[in-house]
Amino acid sequence: MTDDDDRVFKALADPSRRFLLDLLFARDGRTLTELESELEMTRFGVAKHLRVLEEAGLVVTRRSGREKLHFLNPVPIRLIHDRWIDKYTEHHITALVDLKNTLEREEPS
Repeated sequence: MTDDDDRVFKALADPSRRFLLDLLFARDGRTLTELESELEMTRFGVAKHLRVLEEAGLVVTRRSGREKLHFLNPVPIRLIHDRWIDKYTEHHITALVDLKNTLEREEPS
């Protein structure tokens, strides 16, 4: 597993960080103050979680005047999905659908 994957999994492991990602998904470009108002956590705590998300590449920032805006970057999540989730689910889903169809054909009427 790559270091990037490790950072993404670590970032996603915390419910507060997942909540921050949900907030940014709902409306991108939020300030620390806006995000802090949604969590029962200190400004420092929210900033620390945002830093972990930024280090994992899940959040990118842009300065707008005196404010720092936070934006969701869904690419690392998609890469995790493609590498670790999709390849494991596709075969199993196909196998379950095939089994279901076979059993339905074999049922006595």
